[in-house]
Amino acid sequence: MNTLFPIFLKLEQLQVLIVGGGYVGLEKLTAVLANAPQTDVTLVAPEIRAEIHALAQQHPHVKLVIDVYNPSFLEEKDLVIVGTNDKSVNRQIQEDCKAKRLLVNVADTPDLCDFYLSSVVKKGDLKIAISTNGKSPTFAKRFREVLEEILPDTLQETLDNLQQIRNKLKGDFQEKMDKLNEITKVMK
Repeated sequence: MNTLFPIFLKLEQLQVLIVGGGYVGLEKLTAVLANAPQTDVTLVAPEIRAEIHALAQQHPHVKLVIDVYNPSFLEEKDLVIVGTNDKSVNRQIQEDCKAKRLLVNVADTPDLCDFYLSSVVKKGDLKIAISTNGKSPTFAKRFREVLEEILPDTLQETLDNLQQIRNKLKGDFQEKMDKLNEITKVMK
């Protein structure tokens, strides 16, 4: 049973640390910036891929630090994503995060994760996160591709119209909910 609690974070209000400058670090940094391009991210690694350097040049809120991990990098951070190819370093970072009560994701190691990065479908303001409880990121990716294909590109117009209707509704909370439920019933 999947007991994960789905949540959408306002990453642009947080300080994020990514440890790892290889392919996994690139994947995680790309995911963060695709969803919240103004996020303050510090990426630490002894070696950093050229693609990460290119991304950092396009995003002034990304700071690259060419260095080995040190617990001092956790200072003033809110969220940590780990993607090194050294399992002992990954475990040490996870333990350091636990000691500081920081949420951490260790790539491809569900037992060391406080949260998982989901596969995300985006259509304008609509964002759907897909989780397989860490069992198959590949399935989540394929399912995302299916949803992206079947969801119409006109969804943003629908959302904008519903927001206008919602803003004009009068009455108490229950009356507004009843009206919005009536309007959206056609989606069944």
